[in-house]
Amino acid sequence: MSKKTSHDSDVSFIQALAELLRENDLTELQVKRDYAENDSLNVRVSRQTQTIVQQTMPAAPAAAPAAPPAAAPATSAAPASDNVDPASHPGAVTSPMVGTVYMAPEPGAAAFVSVGASVKEGDTLLIIEAMKTMNHIPAPRSGTVKRVLVEDGAAVEFGAPLVIIE
Repeated sequence: MSKKTSHDSDVSFIQALAELLRENDLTELQVKRDYAENDSLNVRVSRQTQTIVQQTMPAAPAAAPAAPPAAAPATSAAPASDNVDPASHPGAVTSPMVGTVYMAPEPGAAAFVSVGASVKEGDTLLIIEAMKTMNHIPAPRSGTVKRVLVEDGAAVEFGAPLVIIE
């Protein structure tokens, strides 16, 4: 019966962590709780923010700017805004890893790219910090940056669309 009580308190603990995540606008929390010598609980609570979708709004201002933000927390609004999922766009550059996006080489510096900028294959588009390592994300092809789908400091998941180059 102590296992059930422990389980119930663990569920309450995890719910409290999720609430902390929401209240403080965090993207991830990780906690280890030691109970006894061979009994512990490791919890990692994370959420994917919808800022990726909301960044696409300036590209289509007449599409319905009020409707997607209301729907963004519950569902993905990307198809409604452009009729095409940004990840399936042929010019989409997707994240090769989970991490934090940095649009400039250092705080206060100019961004690597912006909408309308011409890039050559191999140019740095942005940096993704993963496990304290700064990973430069290169342009896979030459072209013009049509959309920037992430914002500086945002958390990204593997495969999330970052930039569209045409």
